[in-house]
Amino acid sequence: MLQKDGFFRNRRDEPFRQNQPAAPTTTTTPASTAPAPSTAPEQKVDQRKESRLVVGPDIKMKGVEISDCDTLVVEGRVEATLDSRVLEIAEHGVFQGTIAVDQAEIRGRFEGELTVRKMLVIQGTGKVQGKIRYAKIKVEEGAELSGDLAVLDKSASAALGAGKRIANA
Repeated sequence: MLQKDGFFRNRRDEPFRQNQPAAPTTTTTPASTAPAPSTAPEQKVDQRKESRLVVGPDIKMKGVEISDCDTLVVEGRVEATLDSRVLEIAEHGVFQGTIAVDQAEIRGRFEGELTVRKMLVIQGTGKVQGKIRYAKIKVEEGAELSGDLAVLDKSASAALGAGKRIANA
């Protein structure tokens, strides 16, 4: 089995390494034509990139808890617990489990407990079944929706967004 040292290591476990500036060149340029110093690398370090996980077709994930993920795209099959910002289930994607997200767009199939703090969109090919809580919902013609449905009240939606659990929400 081929194994690279640190292949699955979390990037947060590694010490922060700054890019080393290139060694100064020996050529001289007149001061009037020298480029102005740039702070672009420093700006890139401060910016946080969106974390995005794509579970491709023919991929199956089972029994996991997905965290620190801004966007989850499901094209295969996932059985998990998720707290994220955005969930996208592709037409042939399947998600079973418990989800709390800000926005969800479902073209495939969802089974379980779904809490959407902002907008739930179920496309015409989408099938959603289970305990569904949402702030706003859009259901296209042809979509299937069944189970225990309820609108989140504004205080419950805000509390869930802050990471608090609400009993009987």
